[in-house]
Amino acid sequence: MTRVSRRGRVTIAVLVVVFLLFTLFDRVVGAWADYLWFSEVKYPQVFTGVLTTRIWMFLIFGVAVGLVIAGNLYLAYRTRPLLRPHSAEQHALDRYRLFLLPHMMGWIVLVAALIGLFSGLSAQGHWQDWMLFSNSTPFGKTDPEFHVDLSFYVFEYPFWRYLLGVAFTTVVFSLLGALALHYLFGGVRLQGAGERMTAAARAHLTALVAAFVLLKAAAYFLDRRGLLLDKFPTQDLYGAGYTNINALLPAKEILAWISIIVAIAILVFSNAFMRNLVWPGLALGLLALSAVAVGGIYPAAVQSFTVKPSQLQKESPYFQYAIDATRDAFGLKDVKVEAYEADNPNPPASLVDGKDATVNNIRLLDPAVVGDTYTQQQQVRGFYEFNPKLDIDRYTIDGKTQDYIVGVREIRYDQLQQNNWQNRHSVYTHGYGFVAAPANQVVCSGQPLYVSGFFGDSAQPDANKVEGKSCVADKDKIPVTHPQIYYGEQMGDVYAIVGKAKAGDRDAEFNVPTGGEDQSSTYSTYDGSGGVAVNNFWRRLLFASYFRETNFLLSGVLNDHSKVMYVRDPETRVRNIAPFLTLDSDPYPAVVDGKIQWIIDGYTTSATYPYAQKLDWNTAIQDSSTSGRVFPEPRQDVNYLRNSVKATVDAYTGEVKLYAFDDQDPVLKTWNKAFGGKLVQPRSAISQSLMDHLRYPEDQFKVQRDLLSRFHVTSPDGFFSGQDFWEVPKDPANSTADQPPYYIVAQLPKQDSARFQLTAAMAPRKRGNLAALMSASYVNGQPRFEVLELPANTAIQGPNQTHASMTSLVDARKDLTQFASSNSDVIYGNLLSLPVANGMLYVEPIYLRNKNDKAFPRMQKVLVAYGQYMAYADTLTQGLQELVKQVTGQAPPPQTDPGQGDQGGTTTGNQPSTPQIQEAIAAMNKAIADLEAAQKSGDFEAYGKALKALQDAIGRYQDAVKAAGGTPAATPSVGASPGPSVSASTGTSAAASPQPSAG
Repeated sequence: MTRVSRRGRVTIAVLVVVFLLFTLFDRVVGAWADYLWFSEVKYPQVFTGVLTTRIWMFLIFGVAVGLVIAGNLYLAYRTRPLLRPHSAEQHALDRYRLFLLPHMMGWIVLVAALIGLFSGLSAQGHWQDWMLFSNSTPFGKTDPEFHVDLSFYVFEYPFWRYLLGVAFTTVVFSLLGALALHYLFGGVRLQGAGERMTAAARAHLTALVAAFVLLKAAAYFLDRRGLLLDKFPTQDLYGAGYTNINALLPAKEILAWISIIVAIAILVFSNAFMRNLVWPGLALGLLALSAVAVGGIYPAAVQSFTVKPSQLQKESPYFQYAIDATRDAFGLKDVKVEAYEADNPNPPASLVDGKDATVNNIRLLDPAVVGDTYTQQQQVRGFYEFNPKLDIDRYTIDGKTQDYIVGVREIRYDQLQQNNWQNRHSVYTHGYGFVAAPANQVVCSGQPLYVSGFFGDSAQPDANKVEGKSCVADKDKIPVTHPQIYYGEQMGDVYAIVGKAKAGDRDAEFNVPTGGEDQSSTYSTYDGSGGVAVNNFWRRLLFASYFRETNFLLSGVLNDHSKVMYVRDPETRVRNIAPFLTLDSDPYPAVVDGKIQWIIDGYTTSATYPYAQKLDWNTAIQDSSTSGRVFPEPRQDVNYLRNSVKATVDAYTGEVKLYAFDDQDPVLKTWNKAFGGKLVQPRSAISQSLMDHLRYPEDQFKVQRDLLSRFHVTSPDGFFSGQDFWEVPKDPANSTADQPPYYIVAQLPKQDSARFQLTAAMAPRKRGNLAALMSASYVNGQPRFEVLELPANTAIQGPNQTHASMTSLVDARKDLTQFASSNSDVIYGNLLSLPVANGMLYVEPIYLRNKNDKAFPRMQKVLVAYGQYMAYADTLTQGLQELVKQVTGQAPPPQTDPGQGDQGGTTTGNQPSTPQIQEAIAAMNKAIADLEAAQKSGDFEAYGKALKALQDAIGRYQDAVKAAGGTPAATPSVGASPGPSVSASTGTSAAASPQPSAG
């Protein structure tokens, strides 16, 4: 073999060093910057704990796997036969032997090191499994089959699974490597006279095969516990059913003992008695045959011939296990279900007498709609922006507690007129102001009544009047000590450099515009605790490398007192500090003790809770408010959920605090123990002022709502029939997605007083009427989940049916048509379903927005309905008064469009009209509006989606008409749409066939 020259060796060494520098440099720089960041937020134990755990797992698993493989390769090399028979096969292998022999130990080390490296890299990614395993906390509950504490499944089972996987991988690589070397050096031969395998090679290889089979036995024993995480073969339930317990469970145990016997037989018969591979081969064949017969055919036969003919009788106990475990795992065990007759069809006088707490707090502002309104009216400068979806919280102002639509004014960096490095990172460093408006009020032609977040000390109501009425409060009702927003949701990855050299220097950070003709502004200097010091050359060099920005070394912006703020998104800050938490998708700002705090709900989850229903987290929390994600989130299986942590992030200092909200959660206890026991503060550390702003988290509610659609049924026979299952209704404003839940201040039936709560309506599966109302809130700091269940034979319309009925009113249709024809967008707000006076009150605000760049939505109309009474009015008060007048005979009932009919089953011409027909027509209305909008904008993708939605809606219309006993018209009249009628056969406009413009 030709030796590499000295120059060649030097060149190779230099290339290796350069490669390592480029590979490791970024990691070292990133780790250094991360450590400084964790030190700044005062959670260095998280950084060091995770890093040391990953390093130890990398080393232990990498070295262990590498040593085992190296040992087996070396053993194969050392036991090679000294004399090899002459054969064509051996002559063909000579050149390979000549290539490897001079550096055989080096090759063994290289192969083992590479496999060990990848094993170590894989192992360090399982640091969470090890931390849970090594800090396991008992649940105090056992599974119904093996009576083992649930901590085994949640904390220990995943790590045992991973260990088995590593052991299998190690044995397989060792076996393949040893077989290759034995063959290369003549220990295993395919040709020639005599034995095909030497005694040493046979002993070595059969020992590895026996080890593999023994690992298989261990896997069978572990699989017995894993059956409780399996899925029922015929039901959408998880856990071990009749077949698993009575057929597969004993089969796994039998196969485990067979595997042990086979492993012993392989060792004994191969090396002690017959010294050949015939009997070991038969033993392996027996194991494979047993796996097929005992582990496959027998359970399948039990399922087919015993379970299927009488599934309910056989599976009932296991159904009950799954129902109970799911309700316990997702915090639904104590859900309070109350019957609600809702048998009052007449609007009561309490709608207008001001005595009903629910009616007094009806929310008119939709946080998903008025984000643009806040941005246009409160930005002052074009670079300010509010989150498109605002938040809801409650405040007590002037002695009255009610809900407010809230948001913070953040910097939009891409809108800076001079978007250079200095402006972006050292001048425009923060947003300004916490803006709030009561959710149940609109002023000045449909605008919110802003009560906080003003620039300066005064709201200046005299300068904000329409028709002599003030559009803002007379003063800031929610004052804050530091209105500057240095940490917010819109910051992205933009870092900020703050601090000045000495006290006498001028302030350099843009603070607030002062107004006036000169458009002057005030400037400030950050004096909070946030940020990492950049006060020497090495720190500058570090951040120049970290951000890949030479200005850290060249710019005069930095001085001895400079600090750099990075990781400014509140959600990311909490995720870095508590990587084991699943965070709620909707952080919200709140003013707590005069400080703007971001409040984020953190969940502890697991996917290995026995018998509990498993779901994909990201699918379960999607509805019309979250379905606009550009990229789908990776699947995250969950079958255990607790809202264990409430996290706060100070918008001025960036300080992060974690509070144990559910301090009895074993998963949180385990993680807290893993990080030294001081990562999460106890529940007692939550101040009353913070507790006043905690709310039931939206994502948790969505998951629980989805599960309760089935698991409100608690009997096995009822669950098996599925007749009482519910479903989440589609959003009336977006028929392709589920209706989101909504926060309201209300006093629902059976409640002692008005509460700030999250509510949602439910419909019977595959029907449109109302089945139940869900409500979740905090009472004395404890979560309370309540369900108002309507009678099974109720005929009360659901949200979509009510929306179709209200938009079919003649006055409403006429206005909606006029609005659309006058270059305005019609936007429907949240349709609220409110149980009032033993009936159902529906309220839906309507917003208008002119189609120009600077327009914003204004609430102009409101639709209300109670029983069969409906009204369309300019204000909520007028609408409620109209309902009461109708029932007392003081006003005639409103007319519905003759092309629509009513919701009572009357006919239009020869066509019946049912709730299902009206829902389909409403969907066609929306699809036509989307088609027209897509055509005008030239958006081909949106046009295609709208056309598909229109075709689907027409199909539903035809099916609904047939089900009602009618004959589908070729061109059904579309209800509230201002557009042309729809061709049922083609799914395009009968009056015109619009095509999207190319621009």
